[in-house]
Amino acid sequence: MTRIVTRKSSPRTVWQLEQQGMHPLLARLYAARGVTDKAELDYELKSLLPPASLTNATEAAQMLADAIEAEAKLLIIGDYDCDGATATAVGMRALKALGADVDFLLPDRFKLGYGLSPEIVDLAAQQMPDLIITVDNGIASLEGVARAQQHGIATLITDHHLPGDSLPAADCIVNPNQPGCDFPSKNIAGVGVMFYVMLALRAELRERGFFAERPEPNFADLLDLVALGTVADVVKLDRNNRILVSQGLKRVRAGRMQAGIAALFKAGGRDPRKATAMDFGFILGPRLNAAGRLADMRLGVECLLTDDPARALSIAQQLDAFNRERRDIEAGMQEQALQLLESAEFDDNAPGIALFDPDWHEGVVGILASRIKEKLHRPVFAFAPGEGGIIKGSGRSIPGLHLRDALDLVAKRNPGLLVRFGGHAMAAGATLHEDDFEKFRASFAQVAQELIDPADLTRTLETDGELEGGYISLETAHLLENEIWGQGFPAPLFVDHFEVEQQRVLKEKHLKLRLKKGNSRLDAIQFNFTTQPGKSTRLVYRLAINEYLGVESPQLMIEHLE
Repeated sequence: MTRIVTRKSSPRTVWQLEQQGMHPLLARLYAARGVTDKAELDYELKSLLPPASLTNATEAAQMLADAIEAEAKLLIIGDYDCDGATATAVGMRALKALGADVDFLLPDRFKLGYGLSPEIVDLAAQQMPDLIITVDNGIASLEGVARAQQHGIATLITDHHLPGDSLPAADCIVNPNQPGCDFPSKNIAGVGVMFYVMLALRAELRERGFFAERPEPNFADLLDLVALGTVADVVKLDRNNRILVSQGLKRVRAGRMQAGIAALFKAGGRDPRKATAMDFGFILGPRLNAAGRLADMRLGVECLLTDDPARALSIAQQLDAFNRERRDIEAGMQEQALQLLESAEFDDNAPGIALFDPDWHEGVVGILASRIKEKLHRPVFAFAPGEGGIIKGSGRSIPGLHLRDALDLVAKRNPGLLVRFGGHAMAAGATLHEDDFEKFRASFAQVAQELIDPADLTRTLETDGELEGGYISLETAHLLENEIWGQGFPAPLFVDHFEVEQQRVLKEKHLKLRLKKGNSRLDAIQFNFTTQPGKSTRLVYRLAINEYLGVESPQLMIEHLE
């Protein structure tokens, strides 16, 4: 069952926004998202929160500046997802522009797993770095930091994940979610944290007179990478994050982007001049992530680091092939998962679901968990086998259950059950022994039942109400497409009744409709549909643009059909 609700907006706020010169439709949409003044939509760089306001960013800058002046050897240890890859690329490009001796190392997802583990520190030590810099990881790496100390290597942690009960004994930690940090944007992605540290470093070097005889690099040129990592990591788009994404999109649309970003747009069949945040989330992000899921994310980072367009395009085409392979693997796993859920031993109405199959691919379980969560509107963990009797799981949650907190409770009730775990409110990871899977499944279901309000188990679609007939147009579609929407600042969804004049099924899974509303006739499409309408229907939809043979027309993208 799906509950459809309409976002509320204050008529006075809508009127005030209109008086400030905002388009009436945008005024209504923004008021419903908590915007009360047009100034909140000022996405200029000057409106960014200052780097010095991020706890320890200045200390990290001093540490890095000292290392650069001492010609120390720096090593970035990243992560194998899009956020980690873009953060690694930001660090590499910025530090090299400042003359640093820097290289990067990424953990093998299938052998070393996530984060600054003792094993990857041992591997890093072979390169004899003076300083390890983590990006998008490290806040829970107590053992890894301790191992680095044994090797005599200093550590700088830059991360955005939630810390555990104890912090690693690193030389410096920059993380907006660490205790005592009052940086207002707690939702900044790992790439955003690294970008802030690089801004602080440049400011520190400026004070030291470092640029007296050399040009000062323009780090705004890295914002395409920051925008991609921010959107792909599905962090909440608070105002600061929207500024980062807006500035990145602005540069992409103007053709000022890394060769790898341009190549990923080309491989995805998208025009960067018309780039949107959705392109980052659904076109570029999955292709970059595919390297970390199926192969080696080093390939993805190389795509973002090369300045050779031909090399970038060659890598982007490989990433596109990986992404197609990933989709095929995912489709098979999803079919198996649904069969598991339909078996008698599974209760798909349980408030928390854990799934495991010995044939599943470790790199794709996160996407599988997301798909099953969307289908059942339940928090879901999906596990695949690792090495040595270990299984590795990725979880996705629904509003109402903080997934990392749930795992923490599972761990406290069952000492030794979880080999390791970590993550956020909506996404988390866990590793356990295969023999303990049934115990985990039962414990997770019990914890979910205790923590989730029964009302949260009903899927709720928040809409912006009806879209006035005159606004269902190409002009309005372009207007909406040019704005910044994303997690926590959702793209507009509208709801209305339509007459159904024609319907047909494309490729056995997509529903194409011809609709009538008053005197208007409209095309609509629903991907992976499950229900066909009668002669009339109520739809929840996005207003989008369909381009065919160079001709654009408005099209309704159906999110829910009755």
